[in-house]
Amino acid sequence: MPQLRYRGVDHSELIEDFRLACSSRALDDRAITLQRQSRAYFEIAGAGHEALGLAMARSLRPGHDWLFPYYRDQALVLGLGVTPRDILLQAVGSCEDTSSGGRQMPAHWGNKALNIVSQSSCTGSQCLPAVGCAEASRYILRRDLPGCVARDDELTYVSLGEGATSEGEFWESLNTACQLRLPIVYVVEDNGWAISVPASEQAPAPISELVQGFRGLTVHFVDGTDYFACRSLAAAATARVRAGDGPCLIHAMVTRPYSHSSQDTQSKYRSSADLAEEGARDPIVRLERELTEAGVLTGAETAEIRESVRALIATIAREVLQARRPDPATVTHHVLALPAIAEPKESRSPKSPTGPGAEDDPKLIGMGEAIRLVLFEQMRSDERIRVFGQDVADAGEDILALVEGKGGVFGTTHGLQREFGTTRCYNSPLAEANIIGRGVGQALRGLRPCAEIQFFDYIWPAMQQIQAEAATMRWRSEGRFTVPLVIRVAIGGYLTGGAIWHSQCGESTFTHIPGLIIVMPSRSRDAAGLLRSAFRCEDPVMFLEHKHLLRQKYARDALTPPDYLIPFGKAATARRGNDLTIVTWGATVQKSLEAAEQLANESVSVEVIDLRSLIPWDKDAVASSVARTSRLLVVHEDMLTSGFGAEVAAWAGEACFSDLDAPASRVGATDTFVAYEPTLEQAILPQTHGIAAAARRLLSY
Repeated sequence: MPQLRYRGVDHSELIEDFRLACSSRALDDRAITLQRQSRAYFEIAGAGHEALGLAMARSLRPGHDWLFPYYRDQALVLGLGVTPRDILLQAVGSCEDTSSGGRQMPAHWGNKALNIVSQSSCTGSQCLPAVGCAEASRYILRRDLPGCVARDDELTYVSLGEGATSEGEFWESLNTACQLRLPIVYVVEDNGWAISVPASEQAPAPISELVQGFRGLTVHFVDGTDYFACRSLAAAATARVRAGDGPCLIHAMVTRPYSHSSQDTQSKYRSSADLAEEGARDPIVRLERELTEAGVLTGAETAEIRESVRALIATIAREVLQARRPDPATVTHHVLALPAIAEPKESRSPKSPTGPGAEDDPKLIGMGEAIRLVLFEQMRSDERIRVFGQDVADAGEDILALVEGKGGVFGTTHGLQREFGTTRCYNSPLAEANIIGRGVGQALRGLRPCAEIQFFDYIWPAMQQIQAEAATMRWRSEGRFTVPLVIRVAIGGYLTGGAIWHSQCGESTFTHIPGLIIVMPSRSRDAAGLLRSAFRCEDPVMFLEHKHLLRQKYARDALTPPDYLIPFGKAATARRGNDLTIVTWGATVQKSLEAAEQLANESVSVEVIDLRSLIPWDKDAVASSVARTSRLLVVHEDMLTSGFGAEVAAWAGEACFSDLDAPASRVGATDTFVAYEPTLEQAILPQTHGIAAAARRLLSY
């Protein structure tokens, strides 16, 4: 018997989607009730977006395509296979919630099996990882890479509200999606409101008009309350993207019959007439009317569906209220998962030669060259590694054979493009969020992206991508998604002329972000060993490369062998001593060694500990040293107030109290920015004489 169809769609699909639309609305209503009863703690509705979401779900392939939905996409995820039970488990914060185990608010979707990437709350920030994800699929298809799967007709879906199109990251993502002609579908779900701000106050024109200048972007406009129009458009638009026609943007007008969230009351800023008009455009009512008029369902059947759905959701709600709650002892689980790396034997850690002319030994290489050579080494052994950022490539492919090539401001990526091609070493737009966000998306696909931020001083536009997208991913998804991203950052001063925006240290800002590994080597062998370890990590690593140290002779070492790795959280003893411990890292290691040498002439034996790794940091090494010396001085280049030295000193004051014969003390930069003129820079940053003076004060106790 032939399948009955209406407007080209099987009756069975129409009835199922009507049922799912009613389920989504019933879930909203039940979640509101639970929140008012203090059995759920937050609610945000997908009401008014049901027709659009279900129509899109029919053209998407869960587990095949990659999906970056936003919080109004409840009907979409139901259509993709997320169950009402899954949604209510999230609402009540159960540990059985498979999206986050009770760690995220409701409507923050995430499902590993369906390729629904864990969602953060930041509006618009999902667009750049989505672009990186689509970019990765194209790269993976050409290679057989361990742990990486891509399909030649897959696409990436990303959705957002019209308010979020005001975010710069949305526009940065469009720039790259169009430039690379990526297989990505943007869906802007325009309900007219960004919480209480109307769309007319958000932008000078609708988003479908504003994006018209992007070459290669196919733009569609649709009434998002019209299930059939959305269904037809979704099928045609996704087919074109799958065929390789490049990205498309669907601007869909939907409704918001419920307030923004449980923390909002829209009657405070919307008139009763406006809300009544909104209710008249309800997409479920419209779909029900069309189905009954076409004879697909009778009025009695639609009423039975609505009632049976409400009863089912009520039953599921009662069940999930009995579901297990998270164990408080698990809150620190899934912050980081450090790779198992054995500490190298002392005999395999090359020592710098001593004596006249030792620093000119041709076997020794500078820290910048060590980084460059390890990048070559690691890229040869692992095709998943891609290096990108501003100026990291050598030159345009058309003139590459005619010029020397750039390879980054400091030359640390010179030659990578020549050997590995532009698909593995390439320049990004001058947009730091773009660099990191794309890296996040590639890492989610199993690649090992190495993103370079040219100067630490300009990292702040990328802060949201680092903090909200990269660092939180493992924790917020309860370990289901990870971001193996290496972020190389040129940092620090002592440059004589670097000034404010080329000389700052601010590593302490990032040590306060759970989920980041942070290392800052002070010499070549440590840079090589830590960089190798970084590429073996499943979590984001911030690899801080001190600009002043890249070519300093005193930081040179022989290049360590490829299997020489340094575990995170293991310090190095740069100098042995018995009278006082200096804990330091980065450029102040050498300053501290020079101060220790001065004090040795005064018969004072100073031990210098180079932390190398800040998160995690080696508490055992510090405690062991302080147990012998009874005095602790922490030295760092960052500003003194709230610098990471405060953490080390505070910890030592608690954990090593009985061993200390004097208060733990600190030396850091003045609480200012770094100045341009050399004598001002010297006054601002820690110097050898200041470190020695601080040590003498400690010894006087």
